[in-house]
Amino acid sequence: MTTTTVRLDGRDVPRIGYGAMQLRDVPEETAIAVLRRAVELGVRLIDTAAFYGPGLVNERVRSALAPFPDDLVIATKVGATSAAPPAELVLAQRPEELRAEVERNLRTLGVERLDVVHLRRADVPPGLIAEGDQLVPVEDQLAELLALRDAGTIGAIGLSSASAEVLRALLPAGVASVQDAHNLLHRETEDRFAICREHEIVWMPFFPLGSAFDGLPSVAAAPAVRAVAAEVGATPGQVGLAWLLAQGPEVALIPGTRSVAHLEENVAAADVRLTPAQLGALDAAAPAA
Repeated sequence: MTTTTVRLDGRDVPRIGYGAMQLRDVPEETAIAVLRRAVELGVRLIDTAAFYGPGLVNERVRSALAPFPDDLVIATKVGATSAAPPAELVLAQRPEELRAEVERNLRTLGVERLDVVHLRRADVPPGLIAEGDQLVPVEDQLAELLALRDAGTIGAIGLSSASAEVLRALLPAGVASVQDAHNLLHRETEDRFAICREHEIVWMPFFPLGSAFDGLPSVAAAPAVRAVAAEVGATPGQVGLAWLLAQGPEVALIPGTRSVAHLEENVAAADVRLTPAQLGALDAAAPAA
């Protein structure tokens, strides 16, 4: 890697952050311990959303870290909202729904301004896909978010689960970051990553090591990953994260975990160095398109 940070909302943050979604499933004291340890380790990018919990994860971020350090960037999402079981999550794509989710993020985090807000467009998998009255023109959504940005309510606008066409359409408005499922074994979002490379937009791949939740294969279980891990004296998970970091200086990772020990392992992946031969062996491990 030639760079160790990316720039978000006017601040340089280390390229390994933390995704807080899993903190909805642990006792509060565990969540607080993980969050505080993340900051101690130098993590300055935390990804969360008001629809995690619902509201619970944001509230735990607030309990653990408020008042937030000036150099901490908290990225949130809108475009969905929590629902009663069994649905748990439904899309909220209309402009008034986006504003309501921004306000809910503000309230549950206890802040007056959100650093980065990702619009979860629901154009592409994984997860919910927009249909019916949730098929909203991106121009209408952007107008609402730009109004909030102009008012100082949000700092930067990002995209999540959006097509390449939508990403290109929003480039003139200034897209700070893009989130999509992407890892060594799942590269179907390479077209959006290429746009980020071209325009120096921060790329935040989620499910960086796979996920049973969406049926993505485990990166750490791949034979090529395990072989390289043995060569460099790292864990397979660290190798999977190091491969992503090696894809370009725009990459910022937000791996999630419920464990302090696993958190420490993830952050240490920044120190793993892979040779060109090892990167080539890992590249070859991807399933054929």
